[in-house]
Amino acid sequence: MQIIPIMLKEMEQEAATTRKMLACVPDDKYDWQPHPKSMTLRQLTGHIAELPGWVSMVLNTTELDFATTPYTPPAVNDTAGLLQFFETVLADGKANLERATEDQLNEMWTLRSGEQIYSHTTKLEFLRVTFSQIVHHRAQLGVNLRLLDVPIPGSYGPSADDMSF
Repeated sequence: MQIIPIMLKEMEQEAATTRKMLACVPDDKYDWQPHPKSMTLRQLTGHIAELPGWVSMVLNTTELDFATTPYTPPAVNDTAGLLQFFETVLADGKANLERATEDQLNEMWTLRSGEQIYSHTTKLEFLRVTFSQIVHHRAQLGVNLRLLDVPIPGSYGPSADDMSF
């Protein structure tokens, strides 16, 4: 069985849901955060939008070391810019996955901060983590939007806002 076509299909399906969620973010709420320990909507949505780019990073490197590669958050200031950034990153991630080989997915990849290793898995396993991270953070976004009384689109079926009771 070839895994890359399956992953590409999943990537596109999840992108459709992610796109709907990101499109709901009000332009005047990017600095809002539900709790001091939570990310602002700018940080959260920027991270969601950049995660498809981790596909390219994982496929083309052997590791990410936070100690030597400082994080630079994407410059997201409005929903139109957020969606444009997401589409650019998504296209790059998909293109890199389309060019990947099944053997490449079995290569090892490490997530670390200096000597502290967070993950040492195959590239395939870390790509799955990346896909899960998108879903995880998208769910956080859904809760945040609900707290702002923004209607939530359905993900894997209709949401409460899509249904008429």
